[in-house]
Amino acid sequence: MKKINPLINHHLLIGIFISFWFFIFAYFIKPFDDGTISSKQWILISVGFSLIAFLCYGLIAVIQKRVYKKVLKWNIGFEIITLLLFHFLFLVMTYSYYKSPILNGGFGFLEFIQVIILKSALISTPIIVLARIYSVKLIPIQDENIVIRGENKLDILKIRKNDLVCVSNSQNYVEIFFLEENQLKAKLIRSTLKKIQKDFDFLVQIHRSHLINPTHFKAWKNQETIFLTQIELPVSKNYKEQLLSL
Repeated sequence: MKKINPLINHHLLIGIFISFWFFIFAYFIKPFDDGTISSKQWILISVGFSLIAFLCYGLIAVIQKRVYKKVLKWNIGFEIITLLLFHFLFLVMTYSYYKSPILNGGFGFLEFIQVIILKSALISTPIIVLARIYSVKLIPIQDENIVIRGENKLDILKIRKNDLVCVSNSQNYVEIFFLEENQLKAKLIRSTLKKIQKDFDFLVQIHRSHLINPTHFKAWKNQETIFLTQIELPVSKNYKEQLLSL
């Protein structure tokens, strides 16, 4: 999978689906039933496993969004690491719950992996993969709106995140370049480049006076200049490596 839906609320829906599946798995399949576990205990086991699955996937959703915002790409390697991290977290948390005074399970760690975790992983992995593919292909990803505020109350600009092209320093102001009906527009706001970068960490610094939205990077004009959407900007040596890594 080369794309990802980074929105946490969509992945929380996947987490609910996965937690429901783990409840069904634990309650009806009873992966370690030895005839001594009562119905009440099976409910505790099933509810506990399903809640843990939801928490694990919720944590994964937060981590992957931060990674995606930083690297601005996704690939099969990231996807495999995500799945392995989910199963690792699920293993650690379910085993802790299994050995807790609530259940006081008798399996050792290796036996727990063999009897419970491997079974659940073999069945749940295809379900998780299909759910994640569904979140990319069938759930529309709405473009985020961002609000850029300056020191003055009237210094405010609300635009779509993908319409922001770059931000340039202009003495005591910053000049915001953005697209409006496919035309490049500019607005001066009393603020600093440092504050803008802190507020919008997806922006990449390419010069002491310029931040860019990397989605608008088009090409290198020469060793010291790049083309963005409808504008070109200089690149300083101190920030060149960071831009080359995108």
